[in-house]
Amino acid sequence: MSEPSQDPPVRVHRDGAIAVVTLNRPDRRNALTTELLETLRDALQQLDTDPSVRAVVLTGGTRTFASGADVRELRSLRTADYLTSPRLVAWRAVMSVRTPLVAAVAGPVLGGGCELALCADLVVAADDAVFGQPEIRLGIIPGAGGTQRWARVIGRYAAAEVVLLGQTVDAWRARELGIVHRVCPRERVVEAGAAVARELARHAPVALKAARTALRAADETGLTAALELERALLAGLMSTEDKNEGVTAFLEKRPAHFQGR
Repeated sequence: MSEPSQDPPVRVHRDGAIAVVTLNRPDRRNALTTELLETLRDALQQLDTDPSVRAVVLTGGTRTFASGADVRELRSLRTADYLTSPRLVAWRAVMSVRTPLVAAVAGPVLGGGCELALCADLVVAADDAVFGQPEIRLGIIPGAGGTQRWARVIGRYAAAEVVLLGQTVDAWRARELGIVHRVCPRERVVEAGAAVARELARHAPVALKAARTALRAADETGLTAALELERALLAGLMSTEDKNEGVTAFLEKRPAHFQGR
């Protein structure tokens, strides 16, 4: 029997104003074990509190993003265990990250891996990426947003093909459906994701987080409440230094230099 890997399940690499967070269990196709999810939670929370980090790339490298939950963990899981599982705490923390997220995915993007990708604000996919929610084949359903995010983006009937039939969607079809922002060759997917993150990082950090909050409210609240939130967020931005810098730079026809204040 081979010795267990001593490599960390998640790697973090800083590159200026962006951070690249890589799932690092290639021998397990980056299955989302409890250990990996908790390590990912800790990494994202630490980056989320660092004002110098303006965008995060979430990737599994150029071969596999994540094949889903670790089925061996699921075998012994019962209702009470699931409801008190640290996995749920980790998922809630990942979903509450305020820093803009770019998922750069390749190969299998399945089950919990697909739900993790859909937690991002923008998804860059390799041309060999395959998205899906195969949980129905295991006698269960998605539990980290898979039913809701697919239905809200592509519609209930199209989502039924993914969730009820367990069908997969390739990168190009995902692009047509609005799930994917950009498709690129597999060997360039991390680089392409980082390029999108750098583009995000050039904008005012406070405004980016506010815009992200407003966009997500479209999924979580009714139109009236979402519009009120949008106005409140905009009102708060009116007093920021970044707003003053952005307007001044526009009038002076020069690049803006945002400080996150």
